[in-house]
Amino acid sequence: MNAGPHLSVQLYTVRNAISEDLDGTLDRIARLGFRTVEAYDFVGRVDEYAQAFQKFGLTPESAHAKLLGEDVARAFEAARALGVQTVIEPYIPEDRWTTPDDIVETARLLNQLVPIAQSYGVRLGYHNHSWELEHVFDGSTALELFANELDPAVVLELDTYWAAVGGQDVPSLLHRLGSRVQYLHVKDGDISKNHLAQTAVGSGRMPVLDVLAAAPTATRIVELDGFDGDIFDALADSARFLTTHGETL
Repeated sequence: MNAGPHLSVQLYTVRNAISEDLDGTLDRIARLGFRTVEAYDFVGRVDEYAQAFQKFGLTPESAHAKLLGEDVARAFEAARALGVQTVIEPYIPEDRWTTPDDIVETARLLNQLVPIAQSYGVRLGYHNHSWELEHVFDGSTALELFANELDPAVVLELDTYWAAVGGQDVPSLLHRLGSRVQYLHVKDGDISKNHLAQTAVGSGRMPVLDVLAAAPTATRIVELDGFDGDIFDALADSARFLTTHGETL
């Protein structure tokens, strides 16, 4: 059983609902039993989110915000205002992962942000897609090379689904990365690049329980990039599967 933090949910999952009704969406998230969320697209809506999170008893422990090449002070200030602990760079394009030199340079650029993040009282993280695992150099994935170059203060959020799409045995990858991985995006589906083929956790091809066992203290964050159905039903089914197998809402 996971003795770590409560299950979280990445709000990108419900981005369409949020665009129509922030309060109504967060109310439904809370009614599903979630108490912790990962914020998305929050920097320009800090006051709205702060009020809504308080209203519905939700804690934004982590958050995604584009950092490299952006106004990082604005992002970190927004995160601090919401009480976010970890701000995660969600996306670095594939062309930055095709050579070891580019990977080292990308790590250097992210490392430069560490003292700025720390000055705002937040931690820095990175979230992968598939290409960081598709590119392999002398037996090491681009993500592992990247991790070796990162400042120890930078944590990883492993998107377990995209790691599998990238061709990796995810439990083995988690064992290799070790405690560097502090957050997991827990997803399921047919392990293809088709977002709409993603499913509720526990109903696809991902070895979800083996993945969770390989990172017992990492925060579990439910996410669907897309879904061919009612997204709240998928979240409810995901929460039901995970809590049935020992996770805590």
